[in-house]
Amino acid sequence: MATSITCPNCKHPFVMEEAFAADIEKEMRGKMETEWRKRMESLQAEKHEMAQLRQQVAAERQQVLQDRQRQEEELNIRLQAEKIKLQESLMENIRKDVSADFENKLRMLQEAQQESEEKLRTARQKELDFLRKAQELANREQELEIDLQKRMLEERSRLMEQIRKEELERTNVKETEYQLRQKELEKQLEDQRRLVEEMRRKAEQGSMQLQGEVQELALEEMLRSTFPFDAVSEVGKGVRGADCIQTVRNQFGQECGKIIYESKRTKDFSREWIEKLKADMRGQGADVAILVTQAMPRDMERFGERDGVWVCTFSDVKSLAYVLRDAIMKVYHSARSQENKGDKMHLLYHYLTSGEFAEQWSAIREGFRSMKTSIQREREAMEKLWKAREKQLEKVLLNAAHIKGSIEGIAGSDSVDLQLLDDAAEALLAPPNGTRKPEQDNI
Repeated sequence: MATSITCPNCKHPFVMEEAFAADIEKEMRGKMETEWRKRMESLQAEKHEMAQLRQQVAAERQQVLQDRQRQEEELNIRLQAEKIKLQESLMENIRKDVSADFENKLRMLQEAQQESEEKLRTARQKELDFLRKAQELANREQELEIDLQKRMLEERSRLMEQIRKEELERTNVKETEYQLRQKELEKQLEDQRRLVEEMRRKAEQGSMQLQGEVQELALEEMLRSTFPFDAVSEVGKGVRGADCIQTVRNQFGQECGKIIYESKRTKDFSREWIEKLKADMRGQGADVAILVTQAMPRDMERFGERDGVWVCTFSDVKSLAYVLRDAIMKVYHSARSQENKGDKMHLLYHYLTSGEFAEQWSAIREGFRSMKTSIQREREAMEKLWKAREKQLEKVLLNAAHIKGSIEGIAGSDSVDLQLLDDAAEALLAPPNGTRKPEQDNI
């Protein structure tokens, strides 16, 4: 999951992983370019050395060609000079002594010609040797060039493989460091998220408690301003009870009854509030209980009565308080008008029809139902246990009958008294005197 961070200066959001990845990529790219530049400079130096060597070989070849050309020119010049000199000498000798020295000169000319031919053959042989050496030098240069190219390719491949391995190792190290750093950041973010969640939860609890206290104060202030003759008292913190109690008084200051209030300002409604408020109503001796809540029960759209408790929102509590207060005052005046007009029967009737008796009887009925449910569960558990024991007893008696049959088959007519299968078995199967198997009673 990508983590977005906002710059505190320019307010520009960016992804933290991309920023780290860009920095790492930039650093790795710079290192790779530096390493590649060094390798290329080394290759360029080697290439420059090879170029110098090639130039040196070419210069030596050119020098050899020039030397050969110069030798050929010198040889031709010498041959031409000797030929001219020989011709002149021959002509002169012929002119001097044509007849006398003709044979001698002819022989000498032939020898000179042979010598010239020998020198020419020697020169040609030298030329062939020079050409052969030049060809060998060219072949050697070509082999050297091929070997150099091969070495350069091998060195380049080796350097590329070494660079690739080094970069792979660096990448693995960087990747490991990045993963560890990412795990560390994720751990820090998770800790911060938990801390923020805990602080938010505490803040919400404090805010909900503060909102509840504000609604309680607003409810008390509304009751005091709406009903100035009544006494609105706050229930102390930490004391079992509702939020406030309204003591209804008539225009003469006489107490007509009590209305107990409890304020809830939460998102969800709980049925436990009703039972708690009913217990508080009985404990405080109130006539009516009103639960002021922000979240109504799911099946109630407006205010109404739920299990002896009036449930309403804060906007409806004022109207509901008017109606219930008026009903309490009417009941009080009706009861006052019946005073001294009857005997114990009237007092008993008044008590039986009062809200106090109804609440107390409701508490007795709830306790009775709880006791009945507990007895029913205990009865079902005991019947289950008895049924299991009956199965075990039947199994014992069945095995005992098998044993008796086996013994009688072996003993024949000899009697073997096994009381377990006769009277003892009936005694075990029969219930004890004065006891009976429990039955399902309707309570």
